[in-house]
Amino acid sequence: MFKIAFIGAGSLVFTSNLLSDLLAVPEFRAIEVAFTDVDQTNLDLATKICQRDIDANKLKIKIQSTLDRREALKGAKYIINCAKIGGLEANATDVEIPMKYGVDQCVGDTLCAGGIMYGQRGIPAALEFCKDIQEVAAPDALFLNYANPNAMITWACNRYGGVKTLGLCHGVQNGHQQIAKALGYEAKDIDIICAGINHQTWYISVKYKGEDMLSRILPAYENDPYLARTEKVRIDILKRTGYYSTETNGHLSEYLAWYRKRPDELKNWIDLEIWYGGESGGHLRVNREMRDAFNNDFDTFYKADPKNYDTHKRTLEHGSYIIEGLELGHLYRGHFNVVNNGAIANLSQDAIVEVPAYVDGNGISIPKVGDLPLVCAAICQQSINVQRLAVEAAVRGDEMLLKQAMMMDPLVGAVCTPPEIWAMTDEMLVAGEKWLPQYKAAIAGAKKRIKEAAKTAKAK
Repeated sequence: MFKIAFIGAGSLVFTSNLLSDLLAVPEFRAIEVAFTDVDQTNLDLATKICQRDIDANKLKIKIQSTLDRREALKGAKYIINCAKIGGLEANATDVEIPMKYGVDQCVGDTLCAGGIMYGQRGIPAALEFCKDIQEVAAPDALFLNYANPNAMITWACNRYGGVKTLGLCHGVQNGHQQIAKALGYEAKDIDIICAGINHQTWYISVKYKGEDMLSRILPAYENDPYLARTEKVRIDILKRTGYYSTETNGHLSEYLAWYRKRPDELKNWIDLEIWYGGESGGHLRVNREMRDAFNNDFDTFYKADPKNYDTHKRTLEHGSYIIEGLELGHLYRGHFNVVNNGAIANLSQDAIVEVPAYVDGNGISIPKVGDLPLVCAAICQQSINVQRLAVEAAVRGDEMLLKQAMMMDPLVGAVCTPPEIWAMTDEMLVAGEKWLPQYKAAIAGAKKRIKEAAKTAKAK
């Protein structure tokens, strides 16, 4: 059999779901499982919950749970990355500092100021993971990255980490389900081709029994009272481009220049009925509430009914299906984040794109999508330019590239002047000092500039 290791295993929801998906495959019920994290408390809680489920399903697996990452990775054939570098403490600075400058984010984990800075923390850590994988994991180990900003981390690992890395996300699957429901069909009967970049992927083909459904999506959404109210940004983008995009209302709105730049306008695009449907800082609020509920009432979670490892109860997450395809030869079609290399002809070839892919015993095959529609390609390429600057900044610890990435971001650029962007980035660097060792010299300069600006403001 094989060994699988989870980095950032304290991210309980992802870890628990991905592990239960994998152990629902009968042939995998004797694999080795290792959990590692930097937080002993989170690691212990996640291990306790997952081991409860394993025991309840009468499997003989004993989770190897350790703070020693290299020990967890030793001999692993598959490594899943769920690490959230800096946790909610750092995430708060990603959202709250930009808000002072008028940059209003709902999530802040993929693009915009928060996503860029999240990448500055995540990329150096991911490259350390890659170094350990090369040195102690199984030969040709596969790194499955679920961590955000997904495209940036996957880009850095493939370009600089020397480890084959796939970026995985559930946005395409969730959108597929939503489109099928809006059209009145089951998802299994709707065939899609989705292509673009992570969180800006476009449903460029939607068919029911061979019949093109693209023209029916907009009226279906407009005529559904719930979707018309909760997906205003996605519907507006659909109207203006002709194509539906993968991400939820709050996510999509912060990747673009048009919807969150004026507070008086924002209320027209969000809906607070669902989860955090565009709420300013909504994702941070929800995650804090979930963390507090879990920590304050762990016994209730632990005493809940264990998961049943039933093959019919697997989630839509790609990870277990990829491993099943590679190990058992079962054909799986999904949408993965990979180095472009010609998959999408009119996007940068070194970028990470999200495209259809096939997995079986022969490996992972990426078909050629061809050109994206011009407007979809234009939106994606703008974000790719930001990602490239941000990746290079994180790898080099280059303050100027970081500030240029911020300046080129659509929403940041729509709201802030260049001097404001420089000042905002200085504040974010200083706030994230303990997670940004590559910026030691830059942070010293930023502290000095912030102090001087405060003196000048006081003098006035």
